[in-house]
Amino acid sequence: MTTAKRVGLASVVLISLGASAAYYATTMAVRGYEVHTRTLGYLVLGLIAALTCLILVVFWRNVHRTVTGISTQLEQMADKRQIGLLMIDGSDELTQITGPLNRFLTVIRDEFGRIQSENRELQIQSRISGAEKKHTEAIVFSISDAVIVTNRFDEMILANKAAEKLMGFNLKHSLRKNIDHVIHDGTLVRLIRETRSSGYTMTSTATHGDRKPRFTRKVVEHTIDQKGQPSTFNATLSCVMTPEGKVSGVVAVLHDVTREKEISQMKTDFVSSVSHELRTPLSSIKAYVEMLLDGEATDEKTQREFHEIIAGEADRLSRLIENILNISRIESGVVRVVREPMSLTETVRQTLDVAAPQAKIKNITLIDRLVPVYHQIEADRDMIYQAVLNLTSNAIKYTPVGGTVTVSTSVDERRGVAVCEVTDTGVGIGSEELPHIFDKFYRVQGHTKMAKGTGLGLTLVKHIIESVHDGKLSVTSETDRGSTFSFELPIMK
Repeated sequence: MTTAKRVGLASVVLISLGASAAYYATTMAVRGYEVHTRTLGYLVLGLIAALTCLILVVFWRNVHRTVTGISTQLEQMADKRQIGLLMIDGSDELTQITGPLNRFLTVIRDEFGRIQSENRELQIQSRISGAEKKHTEAIVFSISDAVIVTNRFDEMILANKAAEKLMGFNLKHSLRKNIDHVIHDGTLVRLIRETRSSGYTMTSTATHGDRKPRFTRKVVEHTIDQKGQPSTFNATLSCVMTPEGKVSGVVAVLHDVTREKEISQMKTDFVSSVSHELRTPLSSIKAYVEMLLDGEATDEKTQREFHEIIAGEADRLSRLIENILNISRIESGVVRVVREPMSLTETVRQTLDVAAPQAKIKNITLIDRLVPVYHQIEADRDMIYQAVLNLTSNAIKYTPVGGTVTVSTSVDERRGVAVCEVTDTGVGIGSEELPHIFDKFYRVQGHTKMAKGTGLGLTLVKHIIESVHDGKLSVTSETDRGSTFSFELPIMK
């Protein structure tokens, strides 16, 4: 029952009671009883007071119940963090307050929902941006080249370990610092600033022109001194542009090309050396062929001499080409290696049988100290044979007439290797030239007149022993006292 109904009911009760009191007073007067006006007034006032108290109690209880309901609903909204509607009896007068309040809460709920939706979208974008940033940093950190990233204020915002090591700074203490205070290479700092400035110029031109801004990028060769050793880098500097075409920073990538330049120079030197080595026997062959064609060899003896020279130069040319091809195959990894169990002593003995005639011509004593070796090695028989033959032939060529060449084999069981040594009493090699004797086409000064050679024999031996068979090749020598070349290979277990 609403307050209005309750007040109306109370009014009816009050009128009824008043009518009853008037009827009571009239009846008493008709019957001859005296009714005091004061008594009647007190009666009416009492009835009015009682009725007023009743109305106030009813109204207060109704308001209290409604306010309690509203308060409870608001507390539930606060606990659940959800905005709803106040469910109050629509016939109650307090709906005049709850109605506008509900409309206000509806607006708030809609706005709160919109803000929540936008917040969720921003959180998703933030997570995506964070993941992309971590992915980008992981890529930058995994690059072996030095990478430095600066912003439009020339402050460092990212760098990898390679850049830290190259430039000697700590990224943690260098973030958001001007590159002047981080990088001590003035040339690189200037290049970064010039790249950024050129990006601004390009943006300004594009803004006032008809063309779109282009991606500013430059590649320059830059030399950096590393502990007294100059290193050459290809510095690639790129201007980073925002979607609006504004410069947001510069990315500098430094790729070390020192080794590449060395290899390029080595290739150039190799081609030059090969050309020279090929030209020498070809020139001799051509010269003697021309002399034969011109009839300068008038007798059989001279003709035979010319033929032998041509044959010898042709053999030399063939050996040179074969050695070059073998070295190239080994270095490129395409050589076919047939590994099989074999006896090093037996292979060396076969080599000495082939080299004996060469030693006999120069009256050189060829001594073998081939101890019975029961251990075997796993190797390519033909390659090991070629390596031993090259060492033995070199020892004979650079040993004067009447000298001695000793070839020995042994096993070091403690280290698990089979050892072969070739020792001669020849001219020896100076200490300043020892580090270069395994280089391609290198020949010891003073030995060129003593014997012909291509300068590839020892290079081939080194590749066979160390690159193909994981062995070790070494040399000891003393001028005019001879040399000892030795190699060791792992024995089979």
